[in-house]
Amino acid sequence: MTNLGYCCINIELRKDKITTNRGMIKRTFHERGIAYASELALNNIRDLIEIIKWNYKNDITLYRMSSDIFPWMSEYELKDLPDYKKISILLNGAGHLARKYGQRLTFHPGHFNVLASTNQSVVDKTIRELDQHAEIMDLMGLPETHYAAINIHVNTTQGGKQECLARFRRNFKLLKPSTQARLVVENDDKQSQYAVEDLYDGLYAHLNIPITFDYHHHWCHPGSLDQEAALRLAAKTWHRSIKQLCHYSSAKCVYEDESVMNRAHADYIYDPIDDYGLDLDIEIEAKAKEKAVQRYLKQYTLECV
Repeated sequence: MTNLGYCCINIELRKDKITTNRGMIKRTFHERGIAYASELALNNIRDLIEIIKWNYKNDITLYRMSSDIFPWMSEYELKDLPDYKKISILLNGAGHLARKYGQRLTFHPGHFNVLASTNQSVVDKTIRELDQHAEIMDLMGLPETHYAAINIHVNTTQGGKQECLARFRRNFKLLKPSTQARLVVENDDKQSQYAVEDLYDGLYAHLNIPITFDYHHHWCHPGSLDQEAALRLAAKTWHRSIKQLCHYSSAKCVYEDESVMNRAHADYIYDPIDDYGLDLDIEIEAKAKEKAVQRYLKQYTLECV
């Protein structure tokens, strides 16, 4: 059965200042240092537990965690945080709750992570960042499989697509095993970048790395396949024991504001999602977050399991 989840921010809980996005600008980090980062991270993780509880009470079993849980984490080792012992205990508790409640938790690190970059400094920072995401999942006790997906884009075409994909394959092998075991790639919304078939031939065929099919990105950049064919090609990349992960959003320019670019996401979902009979986990990337999921389920009478 198709299952819907949401990403990072819970609007209802944010009214009560429950959030996992407490952060600071770089200047504040330099002024207040790792102790303040540790304090913010501790509070973010406490609220992650509250979000997991809310999800359980509201029958949501798919949730993308925020990459902002640890502010400026690329600037330090997690184990060096003054509150690391408390943090590790709370993360373990959050993971235990997620497993108990049958919740699938994922990450989607930011666009500055470019594993295929021609700049070695960027590659080094990307490897560090991705490994830290896996470290968080390890501390939570989440499985070292694509069920606990860490989703990224290729994010560059420097030197041509084929050379980029070759660099990605080489640098993928430099990631820690627990990172490699979770990494998945997503099709792009720009015509110059990667459609599903590009990722299938250039990455999955070499690394067995699954493809997260993004419906909206495919609408923007379909490549040579129609929606069903692209979704089914992506489905072939997922192990039969792990539910296929997808992203879905409606185009803001079609339903809410025709003046914006076609890549912009709408606040809500406006059409029924066609899963073509496949069993999918779909992260809804609507601006209204959990409210968009709830409204969609009410409107289309889907059951969220």
